Amino acid sequence: MKTVLYAGVFIFLGLVRTLGAPLSLPSTPYSYTVLDQDLAAALQEFGNNLNIRVNVSPEVKGRIRGRMPDLAPREFLERLTGLYNLQWYYDGLVLYVSDAHEAQSRLLVLNPITLNAFKSALDSLDISDERYVVRAAPGDGLVFASGPPRFIALVDETLKGLVAEAQARPNLTTMEKPAHESVLMLFRGASSTVIRGGRPEGPLSSAAPQQDSVVHAPAPGQR
Repeated sequence: MKTVLYAGVFIFLGLVRTLGAPLSLPSTPYSYTVLDQDLAAALQEFGNNLNIRVNVSPEVKGRIRGRMPDLAPREFLERLTGLYNLQWYYDGLVLYVSDAHEAQSRLLVLNPITLNAFKSALDSLDISDERYVVRAAPGDGLVFASGPPRFIALVDETLKGLVAEAQARPNLTTMEKPAHESVLMLFRGASSTVIRGGRPEGPLSSAAPQQDSVVHAPAPGQR
């Protein structure tokens, strides 16, 4: 799983924090004149012109015919996704474009992770995207996620990483539980000594047998 999901360095301005990782695009119009071009090729050229890696799904089909209006790059991208029923998601390294029909839905088991911890991890890794769904589902410790394939893959990988970390974490309750103490009472003549955990604690009263003997006293909680 990738642990670094932040955007590369671009010379452009304007960040949208709520749409996955920050995708920085210029605000100046993006002029794109085409008479007849494959849609996937146009998206690849869009990325090349703006120095952004683009991954276009094989399911993205269609052709652009006629001149596109001069729009800001983000508006250009949104126009194409709207016209051709596409979805896009940026993970900080690559802009993924897929057909809307490729959207996936998953019902995930959170246990032993809480929903708040899961959402916090998605937010901190810039995976969360307000356009796509991650919400509690009916049932005990379930979450429903829906969105394009790359988004769902990162959501799934994040949850698996959190669960693995939680399961590998030592059980503090077990570790902090004190071990049973060994307690001996050593009678020597008229005196007696308590030996607790292998260490003498000092003599007791002389009300004891008149010969050397050792008595195993019950540990606390074993009486």
